[in-house]
Amino acid sequence: MKNITFYGRFEDDILAGRKTITLREASDANFSAGDKVRVSRYEDNVFFCNIEVISVTPVLFDDLNEKHAVQENMTLEQLKDVISEIYPGLKELFMIEFRLI
Repeated sequence: MKNITFYGRFEDDILAGRKTITLREASDANFSAGDKVRVSRYEDNVFFCNIEVISVTPVLFDDLNEKHAVQENMTLEQLKDVISEIYPGLKELFMIEFRLI
């Protein structure tokens, strides 16, 4: 089973089904539809759930919109701020859509 980490601040939203996508750089997006993935917190690598990847789609930072923000359970401004903090200056992202299993 593949692994992915999320910052702990996203754990509750993932477990509640409010966060259904993650935006990653190419090196963190080596997933395919149907992959079952073990999810842990980035800070301490503690496992908290399993997800199934629904799709992996390229998206440009400048094309992020309200739909992406809703799927991340944030406002669009918050989403762009978080992405800029994690991946400063990165313009090409990959949207990994997932569901809890």
